[in-house]
Amino acid sequence: MILFVSDLHLSQQTPELNALFLKFLGGRARAAEALFILGDLFEYWVGDDDLDNPNHAAVVAALRELADAGVAVHVMRGNRDFLLGDGFAAASGARLLPDPYVLSTPEWQFVLSHGDALCTDDRDYQAFRTQSRSPEWQAAFLQKPLAERHAIARALREKSEAGKQEKAGRADYLMDVNAGATDDFLREHGYATFIHGHTHRPATHDHIVDGIHVERWVLADWHDGAGECLVWDGDTETLTRERLT
Repeated sequence: MILFVSDLHLSQQTPELNALFLKFLGGRARAAEALFILGDLFEYWVGDDDLDNPNHAAVVAALRELADAGVAVHVMRGNRDFLLGDGFAAASGARLLPDPYVLSTPEWQFVLSHGDALCTDDRDYQAFRTQSRSPEWQAAFLQKPLAERHAIARALREKSEAGKQEKAGRADYLMDVNAGATDDFLREHGYATFIHGHTHRPATHDHIVDGIHVERWVLADWHDGAGECLVWDGDTETLTRERLT
């Protein structure tokens, strides 16, 4: 059995979700062969030198316990925690995945992504994404004092939330993956079943690409004290959603 989650956005301001995720790691996840976290585990991550942050430390320790219990833990960087690095991986016992990542099994093939790269209609975000993924930008940011990095991250989050509210009032605004970019992505990855997060629009979509039926599963974000994991039984192509409270 393999479990998939995304968009937990854990922080000091989400004590209920933090507790729920720790409960999940100590309980439901222990029965899995592998856990895939597809981005935005944290509300933001300003560098691996912040591992001692109490909010992060409990989550990292719980991930390590899960890995030590024999569950393969895989973490993909999201748009909010793209600075997760080797220090986090070493402390948590998690394997950091590239985005996208092809998960091949004898029974089925999946392609996994956070999903933000396919939201090509949001040009402002894509420009920032390109800039912030460059080694030069990241090196300059990580050289700043930790407190300054936290202040910058909070300011970026506030700006992002304000931008969302402004755009939400426009009739032409929809924060979702671009249809054409998604079909190209499915074609490029061999029409594999696609699992992603980011959009906070949990649903199962049926795509017909070059006459081939492809499923796209969008993971739910965790909010209001509840979460969700997607479960693959390991035998068939069947995926099921499981609510966590």
